[in-house]
Amino acid sequence: MKKDDKLPGHSRRDFMKGFSLVLGTTALGVPLLSLGSCQPGSAENTHNQAEQSNRQSKKLGVALVGLGYYSTNQLAPALQETNDCYLAGIVTGTPSKAEEWKSKYNIPDKNIYNYETFDQIKDNPDIDIIYIVLPNALHAEYTIRAANAKKDVICEKPMATSVEDCQRMIDACRQNNVKLSIGYRLHFEPHNLRVMELGQKQVFGKVKQVKTENGFVANNANMWRLDKELAGGGPLMDMGIYCVQGACYTLGQTPVAVTAKFGEVTRPEVFDEVEQSISWQMQFPNGVIADCNTSYNQNVGYLYGEAQNGWWRLEPAYGYGGIKGETSKGPMNLPNVNQQALQMDAFANCVLHNKESIVPGEMGLRDVRILMAIYEAARTGKSVKV
Repeated sequence: MKKDDKLPGHSRRDFMKGFSLVLGTTALGVPLLSLGSCQPGSAENTHNQAEQSNRQSKKLGVALVGLGYYSTNQLAPALQETNDCYLAGIVTGTPSKAEEWKSKYNIPDKNIYNYETFDQIKDNPDIDIIYIVLPNALHAEYTIRAANAKKDVICEKPMATSVEDCQRMIDACRQNNVKLSIGYRLHFEPHNLRVMELGQKQVFGKVKQVKTENGFVANNANMWRLDKELAGGGPLMDMGIYCVQGACYTLGQTPVAVTAKFGEVTRPEVFDEVEQSISWQMQFPNGVIADCNTSYNQNVGYLYGEAQNGWWRLEPAYGYGGIKGETSKGPMNLPNVNQQALQMDAFANCVLHNKESIVPGEMGLRDVRILMAIYEAARTGKSVKV
């Protein structure tokens, strides 16, 4: 989405005005070893049994909210390969896109919404899951509205632009008895799953260090990702969250403290609102330090771990495909898969069988809390507890 594209019911600068925040946080019990597709559901999240029975007899309908690059080039094609869900509807503020998608994917008119009619989706039995694929600052609003419509929700990462918004999203889904999952596709990717196993199961002994970087060169000055109000920050919110995730799932732990430093701004005409790059260290309870870096001025993407008796490295580590891995014993020789199809099928399976996602809202909240601590550490030059 470019800055001059129509945003859902808001101008670039005033869409957040009138936004009310309900403050609150919870202790996080986040699953880190993601070797399954879902977890047993809790009694308080149990759906109506009749509804569950009906759902299990069909593929679940997914509505994509926001038809930018990711929806167009990744999610919609992936939904042609899923087993438990399908592309049932769309939400867009661009009429020409609505017509294009209607024709390409045979979407009926009754399943096409804009941002003004979005709330009417509650009355549509074709839509079971709503996938929020909007700029970061809109994640909270549309996740909450989807929850109020009694639809299960997948929200793209980062979950939101503040810890408070993340909590509001979790609360709304809990209050409406719907499930919430974050679009952490790499928890379904074989190479990254292998890293989780190597690190958390100490296949090569105790992990001694983790190093990871992720970034690309941002040449389009009109990207919404360069608008702080829409993105919440720069590359840390976009590419750096993969580094946070990578370190956490390598170790199976949440960091206890962070230090950070903003990188030099060499292109001030582009990076006048958000950071161009940022490096940080995360200290984990077991004493391991993860060295991380993210940039909008460098094409990079690797995840490295070193243990007592061996090492591993993914490079590329975080892409949609072409991921490669090796260890001190040789190549991983693992397949590349359709990450998005596996991710969406896993969530559909959780909904169908009343189980909880392995990438729940609580994980998204945890990560946003870490991101905010990194920004605070970079601003203050001090170590910040997570």
